[in-house]
Amino acid sequence: MGKDWDRVSTHPDHGVSDRLEALVASGELKPDPAQRAMAVRFDRLLGEVHAQRPARKSSALGWLFASRKPESASAPKGLYIHGGVGRGKTMLMDMFFELAPVKRKRRAHFHEFMADVHDRIHKHRQKLKNGETKQADPVPPVAASLIEEARLLCFDEFSVTDIADAMILSRLFGELFQRGCILVATSNVEPDNLYKDGLNRGLFLPFVDLLKRHVEIVPLDSLTDYRLEKDSGLPVFRHPLGDEADRAMDAAWRRETAGRDVAPATISFRGRTIVVPQAAGRAARFSFTDLCERPLGAADYLEILAHYDTLFVDHIPLLGAERRNETKRFINLIDTIYDHRARLFASAAAAPEGLLVTRKGTEGFEFDRTVSRLIEIRSTEYLADHKARYDGK
Repeated sequence: MGKDWDRVSTHPDHGVSDRLEALVASGELKPDPAQRAMAVRFDRLLGEVHAQRPARKSSALGWLFASRKPESASAPKGLYIHGGVGRGKTMLMDMFFELAPVKRKRRAHFHEFMADVHDRIHKHRQKLKNGETKQADPVPPVAASLIEEARLLCFDEFSVTDIADAMILSRLFGELFQRGCILVATSNVEPDNLYKDGLNRGLFLPFVDLLKRHVEIVPLDSLTDYRLEKDSGLPVFRHPLGDEADRAMDAAWRRETAGRDVAPATISFRGRTIVVPQAAGRAARFSFTDLCERPLGAADYLEILAHYDTLFVDHIPLLGAERRNETKRFINLIDTIYDHRARLFASAAAAPEGLLVTRKGTEGFEFDRTVSRLIEIRSTEYLADHKARYDGK
């Protein structure tokens, strides 16, 4: 167990509160009492995580015996932070993640993590089919492999929309928490509203109870959406739809693909083929129909972004009640683009805040995040992040 934990300096500059105050002092952030209070909670968790290491290593062989028994009793409670978009949840969690004195830690978008889980389950079932294992239940070995890689899990934008995810979460995290997992997550909704109106939601509710036992649930009630202040109005989101928007998208596509051959492409993924109507270098062009009216999920979008870091999406329509499935896919698409700092050029029937016509159920909560992210994707700060991440690829 000793290899899981790093000693860190106890100097006060190593706290989330100190990082936040330094940004305020430099003028990069405005003073925000709600953010300050949340930073204090993160500092408390940092202290609990730091104290855990020496407590478990009381003798030269303590780590050997500790590794043979569940650690859930000694693992500190994590944090589940919920609140409106752009309030600073992700920023504070990222500060905590960087400072956490844990070697084995993982920070991921929740959809990306679940895609990894389903891949591991699929591989285990293949081993069972091939006679390479006798363990019929894939969940315990998958949980064991996950905890071996990361004891601290930090999820940005915890959101459950997929029934396959919903049905497995209680068993998966039951195993993870029993093995000493510490969970920190941000979300737009409180746990009781997760997977709201979802199919067979009753089977998901045990996970909510499990979550409440293992994390501290805290709202972040800052009154300012800081992402709105970043909007530079760069012409990468054209609306309304029509000839002018089409011409602007065509001109942007020519500029982005200048000097490269443009041709259709395909991506082989999990025994299926994802069709890319137009591709050139690291840029790909789709219609809304291509990406959101076909049975694609977060894992498919992740695979597309493994090949392309600039996406063009034409003809995003108004999203009414009759397009509920398409709306869910669009939310997942924008989450994936944003989390990977990919560039987006899009034409749509309305500005981001006007796209969702019917605000109902989980999509109503989650689309606020989508709007905020579509706005931030247009900002100069976001484009600078993209350049820093993808230059040289």
